[in-house]
Amino acid sequence: MVWSFTLYLKDLTEFSDEQTDALYEAGCYDGSLASGEGQAWIGFDREARSLQDAIRSAVSDVRRVGLDVELVEIEAEELADAEISQWQTA
Repeated sequence: MVWSFTLYLKDLTEFSDEQTDALYEAGCYDGSLASGEGQAWIGFDREARSLQDAIRSAVSDVRRVGLDVELVEIEAEELADAEISQWQTA
């Protein structure tokens, strides 16, 4: 299943070219990098078995290049899908 969520990065206002390249090389090719109003974020559409697995792998990819995640934003419908998915695999 493909899960949609956004990672807001700590102490980062915009991406340098080097950070952009490093993120894609680290596995963030399924994310859209963006910034504005003093904040940088990556919107992901990540395929994984569960929402938790998708978020864990994305956070790991971001940390691999030396960046930290400040906040994870998940849409309500993604949470509902995660709940349904959890009960189906149990």
